[in-house]
Amino acid sequence: MSSSSFKSSFSITHIGTATAIFEIDNVNLLTDPFFSPAGTTWDVGHGITLKNTETPALGLENLPAIDAVLLSHEDHPDNLDDFGRQLLNGRHVFTTVDGGKNLAPRPAVRGMKPWETTSVVLGGKKYNITATPCQHLPGGECTGFILTTADFGVSPDGRPNAIYFTGDTVYIDELAKIPEMFHIVAAVMNLGSAHAPLPDGPLQITMDGKQAAHLFRTIKADCLVPMHYESWGHFTQFGKDLISVFEEEGISKKVRWLSPGKSVKVL
Repeated sequence: MSSSSFKSSFSITHIGTATAIFEIDNVNLLTDPFFSPAGTTWDVGHGITLKNTETPALGLENLPAIDAVLLSHEDHPDNLDDFGRQLLNGRHVFTTVDGGKNLAPRPAVRGMKPWETTSVVLGGKKYNITATPCQHLPGGECTGFILTTADFGVSPDGRPNAIYFTGDTVYIDELAKIPEMFHIVAAVMNLGSAHAPLPDGPLQITMDGKQAAHLFRTIKADCLVPMHYESWGHFTQFGKDLISVFEEEGISKKVRWLSPGKSVKVL
């Protein structure tokens, strides 16, 4: 799967849930670091216990050198566990404003507001990172990320080519602004239709397949890369379900599936 105007290489090694290595040319970015073994439990309050059912495909000892971390939110253990926190020390970390405060005093952690853009030099190249809005659990912060660099090139109409990682979110109309600013060559989406058991009833907190297809069409992305749809009891839509939905939505040929622990070339 390729984008004709994209001038770099992009591969993904999926480790588990929302944890993956984005291999962009010679730079490695890690998303939402989680490395706890299957069967680990977390009491998150209100009588709710989270438990993972699959061990991540790679352990800390198996990782390549990590240049930066894209952390959608630091307050949920399925996106950042105790093992993952070990990777934050001394590395560039991009996250929410509250996350930046809660992870202090790490000087290389940058908390970002929605639509804020910051720059960082990785592997000798300047990358621009734009935070995108999310709607996850009420009262909490979460962010997605759009990555650009001059080496990605531009689309025929002059918009910068970009890679988008949604973070944990349901579909929100504000994301329709993305194609006004960027040509998304690959949209890596956290799915699973996760539901939180709140006092007023279950609340959907990540996208299902239909929302993902709608977002994919809305942002006019070249390809969709699903993640975050296995291994947890609060997920309600899994891989086999997503395959059916994407076929029904007519986008299955634009979907790039990942294999745990293996580097998959996306672009």
